Amino acid sequence: MGVHGLTSYVEGNRQFFTDMRFRDCRLVIDGCSLYFQLYFNSGLDQARGGDYDIFAVLVQQFFAALSECKVQPFVVLDGGMDQTDKKFKTLLERTQSKIRAAHALSRGSHGSVLPLLTHEVFIQVLSELGVPLVQCISEADFEIASLAKQWGCPVLTNDSDFYIFDLRGGYLPFSFFQWNNVSGRATERYIPARQFIVNRFCSHFNHMNKQLLPLFAVVTGNDYTPDKITDTFFRRVELERVPVRRKSGFNRIEGFLLWLSQFTSPVDALEEVLEILGGQHKGNLRMQLSAGIQDYQLPRTSILAQYFSSAQPALPNTQGLPAALISQPEWLLKAFASGNLPSLVLDVLVHQKVLLIVQVENSHQLSSHITSLSIRKTIYSLLLLEKTRQDSQRQQNVTQRGRGRGRGDLNRQSQGMGGQQCDTPCVVDEYDRQDLNLKKNTVEAHLPNSVPQLNLTTIDKAPAQVRLQVLLGTLGMLDHILPPLPPHFCLPVCVTYFWMNNSKPKPSQPLLQAMLLGLVYGDLSWRTAHPDDPLYSSKSASSVCQRLSVLRVNPGQRRGLDLGVAHLLSQWQSCMLAGLYLNQLLCFPLPEPRYAWLFSGTLLHGLEAAIRGGHQPESLLAGDTDAWQLYSILLKAITSTAVSATPRMSRGGGQRKAQQRGRGNEGRGRTSGGRGRGHGGRGRGNRSRGMMPADSDFDYRFALLNCEDVWWP
Repeated sequence: MGVHGLTSYVEGNRQFFTDMRFRDCRLVIDGCSLYFQLYFNSGLDQARGGDYDIFAVLVQQFFAALSECKVQPFVVLDGGMDQTDKKFKTLLERTQSKIRAAHALSRGSHGSVLPLLTHEVFIQVLSELGVPLVQCISEADFEIASLAKQWGCPVLTNDSDFYIFDLRGGYLPFSFFQWNNVSGRATERYIPARQFIVNRFCSHFNHMNKQLLPLFAVVTGNDYTPDKITDTFFRRVELERVPVRRKSGFNRIEGFLLWLSQFTSPVDALEEVLEILGGQHKGNLRMQLSAGIQDYQLPRTSILAQYFSSAQPALPNTQGLPAALISQPEWLLKAFASGNLPSLVLDVLVHQKVLLIVQVENSHQLSSHITSLSIRKTIYSLLLLEKTRQDSQRQQNVTQRGRGRGRGDLNRQSQGMGGQQCDTPCVVDEYDRQDLNLKKNTVEAHLPNSVPQLNLTTIDKAPAQVRLQVLLGTLGMLDHILPPLPPHFCLPVCVTYFWMNNSKPKPSQPLLQAMLLGLVYGDLSWRTAHPDDPLYSSKSASSVCQRLSVLRVNPGQRRGLDLGVAHLLSQWQSCMLAGLYLNQLLCFPLPEPRYAWLFSGTLLHGLEAAIRGGHQPESLLAGDTDAWQLYSILLKAITSTAVSATPRMSRGGGQRKAQQRGRGNEGRGRTSGGRGRGHGGRGRGNRSRGMMPADSDFDYRFALLNCEDVWWP
């Protein structure tokens, strides 16, 4: 939730904290807060799509520091949107703010935008490390506080709500948690930190009753409090004027705390607040404020304690499930709790709406997420179509039972249509960028031709080949292309092929070569991370990694961003995210790739520029035959798929007809918005790099067939 202005106030007053040497205990960690803090506090790239390889190393180092100090971490992650939708307006405002921040970054200005795959990289690294984690049904604050209260251990986060929760183990703000400065003797290693305890805080305000703090939070303003309540109260109440250092006026937060300290009972304080607010709707105000206060009342036991304590965890959140989730299959809820399904799944099932994640891209072109729309349509279909059919059947049964005189013809008409009608269409509202604004687009769920519809309840029991058919059919990939590929490259190659055929404008040859080199670099980096394993370690691999890595663009270089390349790479990431979501929903018919090693924005921008400047992939991989062989396998898989998917014919008039048929097929699954106002055009300026000419006479798949002398070694 977050209390407006409270973090700045508390962290600016040293007396509210106690210095501690943190070691040898449990620690409940706000997972989303952690990966935000690790990424943004480490100077990692944001403008070019992110450097997930470096981020993964940071995550590993963080948990290694905890282990060194004998700290047992338990990570709790946010889930989907709140079932009451009371925070949706705030979420829309934040997304709009991120659109502005992304645009600023694209223009070389300051902004903060978390790269698209950060959440997936974080979860995968924790899984590899064996760190216990759980993903909540909705916002995690309450569950985090409840677990910490039961265990009597501290919470690590950067959320001002934890200045309100009464926790015996206290709150450790990430700002003061020096995990990268482990100190002490070998047997007593510790992390310097500062601890916040509610009792100590209240003692500075005439030893006020700590049960007044929830009322303080609600009236001061959080994500759920209407601005009108906060503004009206502080306009009318008379507070003690508290000087603020280096600023004129007085501190409203401190003044309000001192005002509240005169009350011994929260009930009396609430009545006085209502009296000050006044108006004719006192009953409604009481209900709003009381509901907000209740959000801070923690239960005696936590439903997560049993989840983390069990060798075979059961569902952690069966109590209070949204109505739309009660009937969902157990396999789906378990997969979500363990982090193997995204929050998008719950948002679709509960609300039939999603907020698409903002990326740094060319704001004058269509959103990069349009490229992956057909993949998301398959996801929506798997989640909703069966339920829609069942609802339609129930509606038809009700109509038949209530049939009376004069309605026979209507019912016979309904029966004649096979019961397939449904008053509520199977749609999902997507909130996405249009220019610099957030816009709602209604998307109808449907499957591509020849892709079988699976029942959500039994997807986990469906034959692997059928689940694979859904995935490959959606991505337009042929299954006979997969066997030569290393297993962890199957999904990235399928996604890259899909991206090649659905991106607008089309990626250039240097950019595709850079993408494949980036995948090879990730694999080599994985090998060099295992120096003691003869199966993986290789001096030549390390040498190639260094040669490629020096081509990285400096992440601190704000000016000179190639927007054409950035936009196309954002499209690739959007396709990758949708592809891995679909793979997860289908219970992994393809192996899960190593997310951290798939994409490095600074590296790909540097590689694309180097190849465009004359470097050849063969020379960049020289000295490591395995690396060159892997590059060739990846390239062959993509280009041979293009050949297999397109009929061979003579170069002439027949080819143009095939191109037209190819363009017709590519148009399927797109929104009615049609083609975007691409600025790629014929220009050869900096922002047109990385893309094929917009007025090219050749379909991209045929262009691949006609330049084998360029593509092949």
